[in-house]
Amino acid sequence: MKLFTLALSLFVASSAVAQKELPLPSGLPPYGPDKPIQAPAVQEEKLENGLTVWMVPRSGFPKVSLILATVGGTSADPRDRPGLAQLIATTLSEGTKHRGARQIAEEMQDAGGDIATAGLGDVIHVSASALSARVFKGVAVLADIVQNATFPDNEVALAKRNLAGQLEQQEADPSFLASRAMSKVLFRDTPYALATPTKQSIEATTAPELRAEFARRFRPGQALLVIVGDFRAEEMLAQVRDQFGGWRNPSLPPVPLATAPTAPPPNAIFLIPRPESVQTTLLFGAFGPLRGDPDYETAQVANAIYGGSFGSRLTSNIREDKGYTYSSFSFLQTYRAAGVFETRADVRNSVTGAAFNEIAYEMNRMAATAVTDRELQQAKRYLVGIEAFRLQSQDAVAAVLADLWSKGLSALEIARYDKKIGAVTAADVESVSRKYFAASRMSVVAVGEETIIRNSLSPFGLSINLAP
Repeated sequence: MKLFTLALSLFVASSAVAQKELPLPSGLPPYGPDKPIQAPAVQEEKLENGLTVWMVPRSGFPKVSLILATVGGTSADPRDRPGLAQLIATTLSEGTKHRGARQIAEEMQDAGGDIATAGLGDVIHVSASALSARVFKGVAVLADIVQNATFPDNEVALAKRNLAGQLEQQEADPSFLASRAMSKVLFRDTPYALATPTKQSIEATTAPELRAEFARRFRPGQALLVIVGDFRAEEMLAQVRDQFGGWRNPSLPPVPLATAPTAPPPNAIFLIPRPESVQTTLLFGAFGPLRGDPDYETAQVANAIYGGSFGSRLTSNIREDKGYTYSSFSFLQTYRAAGVFETRADVRNSVTGAAFNEIAYEMNRMAATAVTDRELQQAKRYLVGIEAFRLQSQDAVAAVLADLWSKGLSALEIARYDKKIGAVTAADVESVSRKYFAASRMSVVAVGEETIIRNSLSPFGLSINLAP
């Protein structure tokens, strides 16, 4: 509570500056009426083997985007094998029982598209794109990969070397170090703590292990196929049945869904020494709403006001007014079983303590004071506008739908988002801010020069520990 009390004690002295809104130029016309998002219509099907299929036919641009999502992302990795999902994803398209890596690449090029893979928190994605006129070729290649990947020994060895090199580069990035530590602080001994690989886990992973995990995680009963673009639904469904209908669920037990801690994280500072660093990376984190929670959209509006947009309170304070940082931002990240609210800023060493105080102050101001009508309307218009712009892209529509499914939500949520945002009131924002934004809820990771961090942050009265 000391952090909350110290920052809040500065509220009266600072409120006149922090609450000041720059006037708009005179003579501007009023806002026009809000236009509802034209959400895509989703046709839902389920094959006999349990594969869920969501199709969004959209005429016009002659391409099709596809995502096959299957339960078994990084949260399904064994505790001694963090990064296994990333290695599975990386090597999936490097060979099947019927196609070599080169043939896969050539066939996708001939279809006018490509293949991409990703190991995420709850799921593994295999994405494909193709020209509408050749999309069935792309569907066939995608189906072959997710059913028949073979993980050749030489390709696995190359992928391990590449991932080890990537990890070495990332460990020179303070933002990566902060995020990795925050995952461990928030999630402790639960699956979401396994967010990134380690050198030891990469070295220990073998091709046979990847084949076994592939057989366990890739099963139609725990998978979704999203198809968005210029195609005829009847023809596409027939092709999907032909290519995926023979996919069988293994006798192995299904991949368990991830769980998250129920106890709040500690209100403490976790230090990552980075000798000779000229700046400090500050990362504040706490649990937030799930994607399907009733207050999720309200929390998004509150976050846009606080730090999730360029005109936010936090940006206006520590970037525009005080010049402590070039960029600061906050965001809500959601998994199937957890939601996380984070704030990040890279600040000069000399203002480490001052920036820490202003971030805590802005959090407490959200928790303790009302938002203005102008802030509310700008945040809502910003969020709806960003979503409307994003849904113009076929790839983005496919990604949004795959994300909803991974969190156990209906495809209908894609059409409800703007309506829920539009219904948020100032009273709603005040309530959700009291619930999520108080600085006393936050764990803090600080990356930088150890002496500077300890000297700058010790006055706030929080324990300072080495990060896990």
